[in-house]
Amino acid sequence: MKEKVVLIGAGSASFTRGLLADLLRREAAADLALVDVDPDALKVAERLAQKMIEARKAPIRLTASKDRRDALRGATAVICTVGVGGRRAWEQDVFIPRTYGIYQPVGDTVMPGGTSRALRMIPAMVAVAQDILDLAPDALFFNYGNPMAPVCRAIHKATGANVTGLCHGVHHVGQYLAGALGVDAPRLKYTAVGINHLTWFTEVRVDGEDAMPRLRRIAAEKIAQGLSTNSPETANVFAWRLFELFGAFPAVLDRHVTEFFPQFFADGKYYGKTLGVDAYSFEGTIAGGDRGYAQMQEFALSDRPLPDGYGTRRSGEHEQVLDIIEDIRRDAGRVYSSNLPNRGQVPNLPDEAIVESPAIADGSGLRPLTQPPLPVGVVGTLATRFAWVETVVEAALEGSREKFIQALVLDGAVDSLDTAARLADDLLAAHAKYLPQFKGN
Repeated sequence: MKEKVVLIGAGSASFTRGLLADLLRREAAADLALVDVDPDALKVAERLAQKMIEARKAPIRLTASKDRRDALRGATAVICTVGVGGRRAWEQDVFIPRTYGIYQPVGDTVMPGGTSRALRMIPAMVAVAQDILDLAPDALFFNYGNPMAPVCRAIHKATGANVTGLCHGVHHVGQYLAGALGVDAPRLKYTAVGINHLTWFTEVRVDGEDAMPRLRRIAAEKIAQGLSTNSPETANVFAWRLFELFGAFPAVLDRHVTEFFPQFFADGKYYGKTLGVDAYSFEGTIAGGDRGYAQMQEFALSDRPLPDGYGTRRSGEHEQVLDIIEDIRRDAGRVYSSNLPNRGQVPNLPDEAIVESPAIADGSGLRPLTQPPLPVGVVGTLATRFAWVETVVEAALEGSREKFIQALVLDGAVDSLDTAARLADDLLAAHAKYLPQFKGN
């Protein structure tokens, strides 16, 4: 079967580069359609892709369009990396809350930044889903856009489209734990269940043997050692302390996990540093993204060939999606971490909540594997989060200022109801051009 892969949000050139490198590695004939509403970003992605294909003389047919409907007909797989407003809007999601003393190391998943981002992302992704149902209803549909749980929940709730959310975070933390145990990653097997960016490793095995007792000893050593030999960013002390307390290890390490527990980090204070400032610098993340894009723009638009090795495989968000598609086509039955509606696979989490958990890729698609009930303490860390998801989804779909404020309160980063209301109004004003559903509210 010749795949026609449609990448919506192709202006995320680093993802486009990584995805194309994986396609090139397969040496199979395929169609790749790039879609982005930003003509300049689309041109960079297209030219970069053309150079990579030509350098390998690969049997890949490339097209590009600003209109996704032009690309979707005949699609067998649709991959979305949409980021409404890009890095400039993302900056406002983080900088505006800072004026209220709220510091976010990431700001794309929870806390006010993730809540604000959801308002922009949900209407856009619901519209994408509706077009996929209209033009490519049998295509495999994957979302990488954050905040993952609200975006996927909104798509399922508003359209019924069978979207799967993918994130390499659990895979990355599996490698991190293998390193902590001193074993090669393929020897480690695990079960991880939760909400994207707060997914709990409840089982870890090495060569079939339970590795949790060894991890508990490692946790005790790391906590006792503290920051004496490591910076906070590399020590991940908070994640290891949560593991010691709850008996499950949280992904994706301190950079993301701290955002789910804002009550412990008033004014962003984090082991002598400030979250998003000198610990997991947000400005550094943005600057790195801008530099990376500028370099890709230079490579794409210059007359010079690409540097040697530019088309080789890279680690990143893209790294499993083509494997998943191939495993579905081959009925391979391998297991991946996926974000899917809870339809009984985790019995003590809410029905239809978007749960990140193991799923098997076989001829029927991605099917979540049934898990035992989660420990009650772990469930407690997730309960309010799933209620937050439902509230922010309703706020975005309805254009409800009141429900946006409710979501900020449920999130727990604001210090009062008045702060929640003022912060909501500031974020709505800053992003007004992306939020037509809120006009008049």
